[in-house]
This record gives sequence, structure tokens and C-alpha cells, in this order.
Amino acid sequence: MEGPLPKLSLLGLASQNPFLAAQSTDPILSVGLEIAMAGVIQKFVTASLFMWITPVAILYAFNNNLLPGASDMSPYSLTLLSGFLAVISVNIVIAFYIYMAMKEPSDKHKPDPAFLAEAKASVSQPTGEADSSSQSSKKEE
Repeated sequence: MEGPLPKLSLLGLASQNPFLAAQSTDPILSVGLEIAMAGVIQKFVTASLFMWITPVAILYAFNNNLLPGASDMSPYSLTLLSGFLAVISVNIVIAFYIYMAMKEPSDKHKPDPAFLAEAKASVSQPTGEADSSSQSSKKEE
């Protein structure tokens, strides 16, 4: 490696996440990762806000008779319908978030070759150390 990465961070993501801060010496690649992560975070925050705002708005509208016909309903029916619609609205937001995640191109996220090499090396290591530690714990019993 040529040295540490420059501290180019969007929303401070590179300094908080070791996956973004390390692994690559190419500053353009690291900025691209940060921009991609910022887009993912923005989608997550937007979906989270809608998951809170939509059901609360539905409950508020039903309880304050803002919808036509809501005042003619019994309190039991009003509670049942507003709760059902609030739950359905959260499920719709979750489905939309999943759709947006599935729509992202899969070739956009490429793993770092150095990380892959290190992962393959760790998988191919013999497990002798783990066996010896389990044998020593059996001896203690």
C-alpha cells in the first residue's frame, strides 16, 4: 500500500466505517464508495421517516374526523379501521423500500480484491487452534 487514504469523507462515513476508510488506496474509489453509501443511507432515512409519518397521519386523520364518513363510524370500527390502514401503510413503505433496493444494479457494488484475498486466506487456514482450545476446556472439566 502507498500509505493511508486521504480523509475525503461525505457525512464522515469514511472515518466511522473501517470498510470505507481502509482497503483501497485509490481516493476516487473511496469517494465513490462514500457517495454510494450516502445514497443508501438517504433511502433508508427516507423510508424510515415514511414508516413513522404515514401511520401517524392516518391515525390522526381518523381520530380527528378529517376523512369523510369517519364521524359516522362507531369508536370500535374507527379504531379497527384506522389501525388496519396504519399497518397496511407501513407494509407498503417496506415493500417500496425493498423494491428500491432490488432495483439497484448489482454490478455497482464490487468487493475489494485485497479484502477477498484476505478472506479466502482466512477460510483456508487450518482449524488446529480451535480444536486445541476445545480439547483444553474438556481436560479442565
